[in-house]
Amino acid sequence: MNLTENEMLDIFNKTQALLNGHFLLTSGRHSNKYFQCSKVLQYPEYNEAICKNISDFFKNYKIDTVICPAIGGIVVGQEVARQLNKKFIFAERENDIMTLRRGFYIKEGENVLICEDVVTTGGSVFEVIELAKQKKANIVGVGFIVDRSFGKVKFGYPQHSVIKMEVISYLKEECPLCKEELELVKPGSRKILK
Repeated sequence: MNLTENEMLDIFNKTQALLNGHFLLTSGRHSNKYFQCSKVLQYPEYNEAICKNISDFFKNYKIDTVICPAIGGIVVGQEVARQLNKKFIFAERENDIMTLRRGFYIKEGENVLICEDVVTTGGSVFEVIELAKQKKANIVGVGFIVDRSFGKVKFGYPQHSVIKMEVISYLKEECPLCKEELELVKPGSRKILK
């Protein structure tokens, strides 16, 4: 099933995965909108359909391994790898540095596709790109579900997003939502922050 961007946004709304409020993003910035991809990806049929958009885009690329940053990208990367019939691994932070653990490895010259769920500033993806470069891998591209930057973030490799939406984010010091004293939520953990 090939879904249009509007059909995918309908799925996000139907699964209550597009949230409105005052959110702390992974980047440290604040926003009034948050894509909680895990609420969509918990449904295998949606996960398969949405990730098909990424795997179809990269299906003619020479790929050995799909890699993603933990934790948000894991479900995306695994499903894209399954559809492409490629090895899947993920990187995670150890002492604030993105690294490979759990016996995962990248060989020199290995062709890797990087996947992620949501890109705002691209910080986690840039960290995985740096990790792949350190391992002397060939980065063939970056695929992700939501591009919150509406194409402004450029990774320097072929990239493809399923949904592009410009969502405004603010530095904490400039956040109008903070000035309104709206509760700040870090999605996933659902903690209210002071």
